[in-house]
Amino acid sequence: MMTQTVLSSVQRAHAERNLPRYTSYPTAVAFDAAQVTQAPDWFAKTRSEDHLSVYVHVPFCRRLCWYCGCHTSIAHTYERVGTYADVLAREIDLTARRLGEHDGLAHLHFGGGSPNALSPSDFKRLVAQLKTAFRVRPGAEIAAELDPGMLSDTFVDATGEAGVTRVSLGVQTFDPTVQALVNRVQPFEQVAAAVERLRAVGVGGLNFDLMYGLPGQTVENVYASAKTAVALRPDRIAVFGYAHVPWMKKHQTMIQETDLADIDGRWAQADAADAALTEAGYVRIGLDHYALPDDSLSRAAAEGRLRRNFQGYTDDPAPVLVPIGPSSIGQFREGFVQNLTPTDAWAARIARDELPLGRALAFSDEDRLRAAVIERLMCDMTVDVAAICEAHGFSTDHLAGSLASLAAIEVAGLCVLDGAVVTIPEDARRLMRVVAAAFDDRLPATVTRHAKAV
Repeated sequence: MMTQTVLSSVQRAHAERNLPRYTSYPTAVAFDAAQVTQAPDWFAKTRSEDHLSVYVHVPFCRRLCWYCGCHTSIAHTYERVGTYADVLAREIDLTARRLGEHDGLAHLHFGGGSPNALSPSDFKRLVAQLKTAFRVRPGAEIAAELDPGMLSDTFVDATGEAGVTRVSLGVQTFDPTVQALVNRVQPFEQVAAAVERLRAVGVGGLNFDLMYGLPGQTVENVYASAKTAVALRPDRIAVFGYAHVPWMKKHQTMIQETDLADIDGRWAQADAADAALTEAGYVRIGLDHYALPDDSLSRAAAEGRLRRNFQGYTDDPAPVLVPIGPSSIGQFREGFVQNLTPTDAWAARIARDELPLGRALAFSDEDRLRAAVIERLMCDMTVDVAAICEAHGFSTDHLAGSLASLAAIEVAGLCVLDGAVVTIPEDARRLMRVVAAAFDDRLPATVTRHAKAV
């Protein structure tokens, strides 16, 4: 049963704030090209006990969805994509050689763009190469984000033959009017057929991405889309708010701002999706994820093992995230790295047998401390700040200033303070980024790059 939350003026003001999504701390805005010279050494410092997580970026799509905020482009012929796959293969071998000792690949994730812009044969050969180059572990998760509207039967067969264990389908909405407004037409029957085929070839894990805040969306059609999604019973569903940033993504100028809901409308749409999913038995996970109760993500959340990284919420505990492909982000004990974004510059660096790194950020002890606090808030909705300070070798009152800044946020009902323990109430879950931002000492006073908190 849908119930509509009425925002107070203070809550509305917080919901309108432009804030990071805190998939990392420090956020990617802080990455620095000047620090990239030290980053190659981090690859060599992996440890023999380290499990690896590898992210592979495919910056191509077969159609351009007007809401998209990803690094991608349309390839009008396959020659360009095939050439890219060949360079990607060289980067895989180059990167594998630069790593130190490690204990093998535990999690492989293809993102984009749309990885099914690759041919089935190129996809299979890259997965096989990655498994060999990084020594895949038994039971490793092999995941791919796919566009269901452009998913051929032969590519589905390729996922089964490659041993893919989890697929995330970019559904976004089932409403045909909204689909037309964002140039992503994919009827329910097409998505349902893809789901059936993926399960038939042995893909055991299935995720859906849904959205709110798109042009033409209403409380009613968001609720209806979520109800339609749960009828296909994916294991996990993420519900993301559309970020309208046409000054960064020029194709978003195809979306008229007059077709977009205001902040109260966005909140009501998010409420509608939440109602449909929780009514169907899905468990809330962090900010914007939902999972079936017996899913490993739900178990990780219940046991305090939930993690957050550049792919969102995960139960992947690997301490090293290896980047493959232009714009990909990696993480090592020493800091974050990001590959060059322009595909030609990325390829030129690989041709010189150099890691194609464009930016990096070395962690300070302060960064590690604040990252730990923010991650626990974003994953558990509660954190003992003093205990984390002590565990990181700081005095228990080291973050007293951040705690003090939460007083006004507590009055607004977005958190509860009990000494140094911060808890986010269930009805403030959607605004947890506001609470997390109190511990972000790198956040500029004026922020326009990030999306609104809701």
